[in-house]
Amino acid sequence: MGDGLDHLREWIGKRRSASDVVTAAPIVAMAATLDRDDPPPKDGDPLPPGWHRLYFLPRERQSALGPDGHEARGGFLPPVPLPRRMLAGARFTFYQPIRVGERIRRDSEVADIQVKQGRSGELVFVTVRHRISGPEGLAVAEDYDIVYRGSPSPGVAPEPPPPGEPVWRRRIHPDPVLLFRFSALTFNGHRIHYDYQYAREVEGYPGLVVPGLLTAILLLDLLRRARPEARLADVRFRARRPLFAGADFTIAGEPDPEGRSCRLWALDPEGALAMSATAELAA
Repeated sequence: MGDGLDHLREWIGKRRSASDVVTAAPIVAMAATLDRDDPPPKDGDPLPPGWHRLYFLPRERQSALGPDGHEARGGFLPPVPLPRRMLAGARFTFYQPIRVGERIRRDSEVADIQVKQGRSGELVFVTVRHRISGPEGLAVAEDYDIVYRGSPSPGVAPEPPPPGEPVWRRRIHPDPVLLFRFSALTFNGHRIHYDYQYAREVEGYPGLVVPGLLTAILLLDLLRRARPEARLADVRFRARRPLFAGADFTIAGEPDPEGRSCRLWALDPEGALAMSATAELAA
């Protein structure tokens, strides 16, 4: 690892667990936030893919938060000294549905910590592994890659757009209300999503940052609108560049010729790739 960061590896293997009940109110609120007209959820209804993130919300006391609004570093997550934190990627595997009314458990572990040298300087990647179980056993396995980085630097080359023409497409208007509602639903206190002055003056962004998880959920929602009968087996996301409030972006996708998988992606207002995903469908 980089000089002075070797001690961060002591956090590998750190664990914690939480339990929750799949109640209906967050599902109704998420459907409204995504502009869906879903029927009211009933006990036994399956959660849409990715909506398990409505549960196991952060429980840290206000006094235990760091200056960025997240849980203070050095508890479950390592005390990375770099100021900016973003979602770099995620992997979900769906074994069986999580259903409304069930009691569920999440076991979490810091699975890996790596330091890399990027175009903008030193990067620290922390992989957090979650295993979510319900009454019938393991339901969802997910890995999250969190990247910590320094202050922004100019001259970073844009990501190219994906090849081909999308079969599915939606235009998203990420106004501050959408960001606020999603952050409230997921109890995400990261100030870059709602505190304009902090986002600009402390972390150096041009505006409020669209949560990476919101972009991922929108991509899954695009697939659900296009293929409502499809059952998702596995999905892998890679975040490429941030999206910002007030700047409309596009989500798009295309199925493979055999209909067993699909590609999903988000393009920023300039047409550069902001997030990509590959989804495998259950037989």
